[in-house]
Amino acid sequence: MSLEIIFEDEFIVAANKPNNVVVHHAKLSRNVADESSLLQLIENQLKIQTFPIHRLDRKTSGIILLAKKKEQVSIFQELFTTNKIQKTYYGVVRGFSPETKTIDVPVKGRDAKVHKDALTHLKTLQNITVEIAVKPYDSSRYSLVELSPKTGRMHQLRIHLNKISHPLIGDPKYGDNNHNNMFIEKFGWETLFLHAGILVFKHPITNEVIELKAAFPKNWKELFSKFNWKNPLSF
Repeated sequence: MSLEIIFEDEFIVAANKPNNVVVHHAKLSRNVADESSLLQLIENQLKIQTFPIHRLDRKTSGIILLAKKKEQVSIFQELFTTNKIQKTYYGVVRGFSPETKTIDVPVKGRDAKVHKDALTHLKTLQNITVEIAVKPYDSSRYSLVELSPKTGRMHQLRIHLNKISHPLIGDPKYGDNNHNNMFIEKFGWETLFLHAGILVFKHPITNEVIELKAAFPKNWKELFSKFNWKNPLSF
């Protein structure tokens, strides 16, 4: 698998992570022999070792930043912990979502015990009614949303969209299986429709303002064509 390298300098690599690719294998992972992680794919392609600066779920596609030196990871991580990086995600959700909404709902941390503050800004870009029955309705509604998370909690966007009753299509944990299955059966789209599309930040070493965009995967482009939606990342 050849990865799209969006940006590279002497300090970092920004790659467009495909859907359903794990960033790195957990210790004692049973999948190590069966699939290559993003870090392995990068090493094979660029012949260098890299270190993840932030997280991206296996099922989420889009931009991920990787440091070329382990000791520089914390320098770039500070952009995320101090909210000095602008993150823009795109999602396809069930129903007609509100035009704009601020979702301020705590979510559980990585230890799954303590709830932590989490904030997401939502903007609806487009919507559609599809004349395909999904129980209990004769037709189904979907929206394309732009998401700006101001915190970086685990599964934050997936949980927040579920909390406002507009779960992401293709989400096996927080989504609606009736709609997920319809997308697979009618369109062949077995994808979590969540994409990390844009990152904007001031490079902490060079002081250059960096704006990165990651093109949508194939299933997304097929959906835009089928639903007659404009690609918000056309460039």
